[in-house]
Amino acid sequence: MQISLDNPASAPQPLSPYYSQVARIEHADGSALLFVSGQIAEGATLTEQTRGVFETLTALLRAHGAGLADVVNIRTYLTDISKLDEYGAVRRKFLAGTPPTSMTFEAARLFRPEALVEVEVVAAVPAR
Repeated sequence: MQISLDNPASAPQPLSPYYSQVARIEHADGSALLFVSGQIAEGATLTEQTRGVFETLTALLRAHGAGLADVVNIRTYLTDISKLDEYGAVRRKFLAGTPPTSMTFEAARLFRPEALVEVEVVAAVPAR
């Protein structure tokens, strides 16, 4: 097993130098687990921010040979849980097919004061 931490140049860069965006745990057979740090995005509305978050997640996963179809777990933090349906409508556009395991929390405040949503994922990448 090999562990590497990464901020892929092909994806939006982290908002702080104090964390890595992706932890890749590579197994001997070439398969891997990707742990992607919580992502936030710019936008005036929850819909805009959610779209930006999933676009960033897509880029981070793509940099490691994966996609949203490889996501096995998703953890979402919303500053207003009453807007879960608005978030869910965007999420369903990006996560088609069988949904991954999931947890959603309401958080009083996120990393940036303007952030309305933060999402982290775990993806399983099959051997090549």
